[in-house]
Amino acid sequence: MTTGFFWDEHCFWHAGGNYAATLQIGGLVQPLAAGGLPESPETKRRLKNLMDVTGLTGDLAAQSAAPASWEDLSRVHPESYLSEFKKLSDAGGGELGLRTPFATGGFEIASLSTGLAIGAVEAVLSGQLDNAYALSRPPGHHCLPDFPNGFCLLANIAVAIETAKAHHGLGRVAVIDWDVHHGNGTEAIFYDRDDVLTMSLHQEGNYPLDTGEITDRGHGKGLGYNINVPLPAGSGHTAYLASIDEIVVPALEGFKPDMIIVACGFDASAVDPLARMLATADTFRQMTLRVKAAAESLCDGRLVMVHEGGYSEVYVPFCGHATIEALSGSSIVAADPLAHALDVRQPTARFDAFLREVVRDFADQLQ
Repeated sequence: MTTGFFWDEHCFWHAGGNYAATLQIGGLVQPLAAGGLPESPETKRRLKNLMDVTGLTGDLAAQSAAPASWEDLSRVHPESYLSEFKKLSDAGGGELGLRTPFATGGFEIASLSTGLAIGAVEAVLSGQLDNAYALSRPPGHHCLPDFPNGFCLLANIAVAIETAKAHHGLGRVAVIDWDVHHGNGTEAIFYDRDDVLTMSLHQEGNYPLDTGEITDRGHGKGLGYNINVPLPAGSGHTAYLASIDEIVVPALEGFKPDMIIVACGFDASAVDPLARMLATADTFRQMTLRVKAAAESLCDGRLVMVHEGGYSEVYVPFCGHATIEALSGSSIVAADPLAHALDVRQPTARFDAFLREVVRDFADQLQ
C-alpha cells in the first residue's frame, strides 16, 4: 500500500495576530506571552517532527502540491470574497470574518493549504496513491463561501471535491468530520445536494453555537444527506467508536460513495484546550481503521484525510501519528505517553452505557 503525505513548510508560516486565545486583545484582555490564536503552527510542525523521528515519514510518499488556482477556489467562493482576501493579504494582512486573521501572504498560504487537499484527492482518485493524508493549514471546515470563521479561511475539502468533480468526473463523495467542532462550512456548502453526504461528529453546543443540530438533515435534493451527531461533553473512546459503528458506517453503506474524505481534527482529545471530550490517540487510530475498512469495501479504498483542528501542542502529534499509522498500515508506532492517565480518566461504566444509549438514539432518529 502507498499512502501519500501532503505537507509544505510554508503552511506553518501562516500567522494571525491581535488575539489572546479566542479573545481579541484590548480593554481588559491582555496579550498572551506566546501570543496569537490557539491555531498554532506547532501542533502541525510537531506532528511532522515526530513522524520524522520515528521514521514513519519514510513509509509514506511525502510531497507538496501546487496551490489551488483562482478557478479552483471560485467553484466554492465568490469572486468578491477572493478579491477582498487577496487585496488585504497583499496590503499586509487583516481579518474578513470571525477569528480568522492573516498576515502578508495569507492568501497564498491558504491557497497552498487548499492545494494540498486537492493534490491528495487527485492522487488517490487517479490511482497514483492508495490513500492520503493532507496536513493542511490553515484549516477549512468552518469556512462558508463568503465568510471565514473558526480559524478557517478557505473551504479546503469542498474546493478539493468540486475540483475533482470538474477535472476528473468524481461522483458521490462522503465527508466524515470528526473534528470536535461542528463542520458548519462543509455542511452549508453541500446542504442542498445529494451527491455529497456530510456527517459531523462533534461536541454538542461547543462551536458554532447555532449549528450542528441532529434535526439539520439537508434541504431539497439534499434532504437526508446531512447527518449531525452532537455528543455530550465527556464522551470518550467508546462513544466515538459506537458513533462510527452504529451511524457512520451504516450511512456509508447506504450511500455507496466513490470516495471518502475525513475532516480530521484532533481536538476531541482529552487534553485539548478548546473542548471537553475524552478521546485518546487510540480513539483516532481505531476510527481510522474502521473508516479505512469501509473505504476498502465500498470504494476500492479511496480515502483521503485532511487535517483540521487540534490545539494541544503536546498531544496532537501522538493522535496524528496513530491516525497515519492506521491509514498507511505502517508497523512504526509512537507510544502514547498519556495512555495510562487517559485510561484512568475515561467515563465510568455507567456513563459509558449512557453514551451508548445516546448514540443508539441518534441512530434511531436518523433512520
